[in-house]
Parts: sequence; structure tokens; C-alpha cells
Amino acid sequence: MKRRNKSSKKINIILSLIILIITAIAGATLNQQTNEASEQKQNKKLDQEAIGNAVVTEITTDLKVYFIDVGQADSILIQNEEKNMLIDAGNNKDGRKLVKYFKDLGINRFDIIVGTHPHEDHIGGLDNIINNFEIGSIYMPRVSTTTVTFEDVIDAISNKNLKVTTPIIGDNFKLGECDFTILSTGTDVDNLNEASIVLKMKFGEKAFIFTGDANEKNEKEMLKMDIKADVLKVGHHGSRTSTSKEFLEKVNPTYAIISSEKENSYEHPHKETLEKLKDKSVNVYRTDENGTILIITDGKEIEIQSIKTDTNG
Repeated sequence: MKRRNKSSKKINIILSLIILIITAIAGATLNQQTNEASEQKQNKKLDQEAIGNAVVTEITTDLKVYFIDVGQADSILIQNEEKNMLIDAGNNKDGRKLVKYFKDLGINRFDIIVGTHPHEDHIGGLDNIINNFEIGSIYMPRVSTTTVTFEDVIDAISNKNLKVTTPIIGDNFKLGECDFTILSTGTDVDNLNEASIVLKMKFGEKAFIFTGDANEKNEKEMLKMDIKADVLKVGHHGSRTSTSKEFLEKVNPTYAIISSEKENSYEHPHKETLEKLKDKSVNVYRTDENGTILIITDGKEIEIQSIKTDTNG
């Protein structure tokens, strides 16, 4: 009877040990599974954060916009991701100086050129640009004139076997990380200013509007569109025929750029326009006072510099 009790005790001890071993193995497996699940959850969270950061840091290079001092004329250089875009090219006498300035900047190609409308103070130097640089796309409105200036531009385009694209309102295109939308363009040969191509450019959180010589009639048509912008290139060199109160209210810019020449015969910018900008507390920069105006932005903050350039012919 005693031997059986001893045997039973041994069996009970062995069984207890087996149970402890099984419990320990099960616990270790459960801990491993828990740790793996936790690690997977953490990795998923990191992946989501990485995706979120990718969206936030989508802008990889700064945007540069030069409002070039070409006297009583317009010329705007836009640079992003080693791509170049030119909106207008000043007067005829500005052409050669612009070519030299752009070459000094290291430019050998313009991916996009926009001739807002066929007035000499906007397309005067375009033939020089087309003749001296590699050209991608050219945008111009569907209007023409019989001026020598306009014919020179058309000849330069033809000699390089290039094509002109006539945009319509709502068209979109890109330059690097910049998104452009056509806000206005016309076909009125009796008032070429009203034919001006107007563009909105978005870059990150910032937006610009480039108006050419668009007047109040064009502005009224744009009121139904998304024209909110941080920077406004004031229409028609600051003339009273542009920058209506309603248009300015809806654009609601922080900065306004006026391209004009000192003591010009048109007396641009007009007092009425300057007063409207002042009433809206808009920061105004003028090529007749500041020279070439350079805006640099990372899509969040804006920096403005004044540069003295030999670009006014």
C-alpha cells in the first residue's frame, strides 16, 4: 500500500511538470503572437505617417517668379524643377537684353511661352526669345494684327517649325509642380487687351494670378471662378480700366505687382488703382520703383526680393 502511494506521488509530480511546461510554451507563444501583432500595428502606423508626410512634403523644389523690369511693358519668368516658363517678353528693344539676362541665368530652354496678347509691349521681344532658345509649347490667343512686331513673332515660330496652341477657358497644364488654369482669353481684335490670356498658378498652398492687360469686362466674367490668390499681377500696368473693386475683393491678394516705367506717358499706375489696393491693405511692389521683383516660395511662405537688372531696353 505504501509503494502505491509513492508511485502515485511520482506520477502526480511528473504530470504537474508536464502541465507547467505546456503552460510555459503556450505563454511564450501567446507573447510572441502579441508582440508580432503590436509590431505590425506599429509598422502600419509608421507607414500611415510616412504617407501623410509624403503628402505634406510633396513640394520638392522652390518656385521662383521674376517680374522683370522691362519699363512700360510686361515680362514674367517662372522657374520650378529646372523648368522655365515665360509670360510675355517686353518691347522690341527689350528682346536682346532679355536674351542676355536669361542666358546669364543659365537658361537654354523655355518649356512654355505665353504671349498674352499681340501688343508690342507684351510680345515685342518674343521673336528674340524664340530665335535664341529651345522652345517647348507656345500659347497665344486667337487674334492677329498686321503689325511688324506680330509678323516677326509669327515668322520666328514658323522658321522653327513650332506650333501655337490657342487655349480656352478652363484649360489646365503643368510646369514642374505648378498647376495652371486658363481664367480668360478672347478673340476681340478691336480691343486686344480684352483678348488677354489670364492664368492662375497654384503651387502648394500659394496661388498667383497673371492678368496681361485684361480689363474690367474680363474681370467681371472671372468673378464666377476660383480667383482667390496670394499674388496678383495687376492688370494693364495699373490702369484704371482694370482691377475693379469686385475683382480685387474676390482675389483678395496679400501682394500686388505692377509693371510700369517711371514717368510714362500713360501715367501708370493710376491713382484710382493704387487707392483700391491701399484700401485693401495690399502690399504693392512696382518695377518702376523696385526694379525686377523676385518672389521665392516653398509653397507655404513667400519671400520677395528687389533686383537691379539691365533688362529695360
